[in-house]
Amino acid sequence: MPTLTDVHAPPETRPRGWTRHQPWVSTALRVGLAAVALAAGASKIGDLPASVRSVRAYELMPETLAVVVGNALPMVEILLGLLLLLGLFTRFSVIVFGALMVVFTIGIASAWARGLAIDCGCFSPGGPTEPDQTAYPQEIARDIAFLAGAAVLARWPRSRFSLDHRLDLH
Repeated sequence: MPTLTDVHAPPETRPRGWTRHQPWVSTALRVGLAAVALAAGASKIGDLPASVRSVRAYELMPETLAVVVGNALPMVEILLGLLLLLGLFTRFSVIVFGALMVVFTIGIASAWARGLAIDCGCFSPGGPTEPDQTAYPQEIARDIAFLAGAAVLARWPRSRFSLDHRLDLH
């Protein structure tokens, strides 16, 4: 990681390219993905019955599991968002975030393939909707973009202003 003294080092010994910019790229990804997770969780935490209805609308799990997932998901998203924002357990947090993106992408693709008309519930209460109100391709593309960002951050979790760095956890 470059230090203040690196700026005054001879040019041939200064970090170049990716080595120099990686901590800033990872910081931007960490904060951006934290914002995504916090926004997703915050949009659902105030109306847990709607979150349960959203999970139920996918018709992928038994009722009791849909209730557990619908109630837990907003809290998991908020927790992941806070961990990413603080830069604490970054690699673990972003791997869990990425796993959620994979599950969400599969869920949306499954709903689309089975002809269900639902709002994904990613940043809203979700649930059944009119067929012309679905946006499956955009939702899948968005989640794949988030997954790509998560993959980069999982590979290079070292970032600026993180508790991982301050606590020497990486």
